Amino acid sequence: MDLHFGDSRPTDDERAAVDALLGPPESSWEGADRSEADLRWARGGREARDRRDLLLPGLHAINDRIGWISEGALGYLCRRLTVPPAEAYGVATFYAMFSVGPRPATVLHVCTDLACTVAGASALCAGVEAGAGPGVHVERSPCLGLCERAPAALAIRAGDPVRTAVAAPATVEAAVLAATAPDSAPEEPPAATAVPQAGQDGLVLLKRVGVVDPASLDDYRANGGYTALRHAFALGPAGVIREVTDSGLVGRGGAAFPTGRKWQATASQPDHPHYLVCNADESEPGTFKDRVLMEGDPYSLVEAMTIAAYAIGARQGLVYLRGEYPRATRRLRHAIDQARARGFLGEDVLGQGFAFDIEIRRGAGAYICGEETALFNSIEGYRGEPRSKPPFPVEKGLFGKPTVENNVETLVNVLPVLTMGAPAYAAIGTAKSTGPKLFCVSGSVARPGVYELPFGATLGELLHLAGVHDSLRAVLLGGAAGGFVRPDELGIPLTFEGTREAGTTLGSGVVMAFDDTVPLPRLLLRIAQFFRDESCGQCVPCRVGTVRQEEALHRIAARTGADAAADVALLREVGRAMRDASICGLGQTAWNAVESAIDRLGAYE
Repeated sequence: MDLHFGDSRPTDDERAAVDALLGPPESSWEGADRSEADLRWARGGREARDRRDLLLPGLHAINDRIGWISEGALGYLCRRLTVPPAEAYGVATFYAMFSVGPRPATVLHVCTDLACTVAGASALCAGVEAGAGPGVHVERSPCLGLCERAPAALAIRAGDPVRTAVAAPATVEAAVLAATAPDSAPEEPPAATAVPQAGQDGLVLLKRVGVVDPASLDDYRANGGYTALRHAFALGPAGVIREVTDSGLVGRGGAAFPTGRKWQATASQPDHPHYLVCNADESEPGTFKDRVLMEGDPYSLVEAMTIAAYAIGARQGLVYLRGEYPRATRRLRHAIDQARARGFLGEDVLGQGFAFDIEIRRGAGAYICGEETALFNSIEGYRGEPRSKPPFPVEKGLFGKPTVENNVETLVNVLPVLTMGAPAYAAIGTAKSTGPKLFCVSGSVARPGVYELPFGATLGELLHLAGVHDSLRAVLLGGAAGGFVRPDELGIPLTFEGTREAGTTLGSGVVMAFDDTVPLPRLLLRIAQFFRDESCGQCVPCRVGTVRQEEALHRIAARTGADAAADVALLREVGRAMRDASICGLGQTAWNAVESAIDRLGAYE
């Protein structure tokens, strides 16, 4: 695939998939049949270039309809958007969910990440590969965000419309049924099954999950919905930012940056338009809280985004949503449509003269797109590679304009900030970590799921709620980018400052427990493999370091003591190089879990 269009032609189905998204082509310059007039001048080139951000949706349209992206289909999409084919090929091959080679229309993604590995993913994969048949392509996948129901499998059958089915917890029979007959597969259990506390008094963020009908706007309003937005309109944009700032709310994605400061910095930028981006691409192994919120209480995200946009002066909001979350996509799309139809989105929200709307953009399987600037590149139609900072997104973010990026949990926290008031919200938790926090608990526990606790609760208290096994060996905090702690460290307070003082990290709230039946070296190898696969390859320390880390772990997997000392020393050197010199957080944290397993758990002694 070079810089020129090839001779391959799109099929009728491929052309129809692109035209359904972009509309029919107006001239042969866009792929229509050539006419004499087209030989005299070109039309629409500049407008087409302004639609470069539709490249990723266009790739999805083809992949959803056909199951893979042929050279002819890619060339036709490139003509429609005036994108060089070589660039589009680089984008298409960046994402794990796309294929540029022929494959069956049905793809079965079987999770092989940490929680599913513990739950028997290897045997599941072997059984599925033997029993699925030639019409199914089996893909060994990183985390599918279904850790509370591990092991998990997701079947996607291309067509018009595309059909999906989930098997979790998956048996070989259930996974094969999902792939071969997705319409006959059992429905997923309600989102509330992932919330062991569902219906309990005192919940703040999860209070509606399992209580309201996630499809009903009236049910949402009857349970306090849109009260916060009305408070926001009464306060005005500056008043909303002041409340969020006074509440002490910080980002829940792991960076813990003060939300009010980010909003204020964006709102004060003279350059317009301003954008709001919701990062719903939670791909950290062990993380699934945002999925549960979108599936169980989707209107809360729509309301929270409307408040954030009002505060920063944005008219357009985008949700970058994991491609592996079909039910969350359906639920959120329905909520957006209903809110728009009832006047809660659109040109005049609630008659207040404020215009705001939300668009969903689907990811396609790239952990790196959880980094905010990589996410912007992905939306804009480029490879999801991080940008160097500064400039920061509050100055030049999406499309080079001031942008606020928050994850789902952070945004949903804005609702209680406004309904309770900043002082009452700040009284929850600790002085430096205010409010409630969601934790994703999985692994060797009796009751895996999403738990809501105030900041300051201890790790032991959380694991007691989840029913941790007596034979606990280790706990991984923060997911693959986090660190391990020992069973005698369960008194660690679950706050940003508490985990930092303990030499670990809270991250996005992942808590994975492992008992003594779990082979720790095997887990470390899976973590190393994950980072090697997910590195975007842009910077040398991460691109090379993640490979060297996995190679060293393979070498020492069967050795201990002095025999492994040289490779452990090499791991430390490589880890320091990645931490100090990588462009983004992926490379900077790729060594964390391995380092903690060596130093705190004596993994290779």
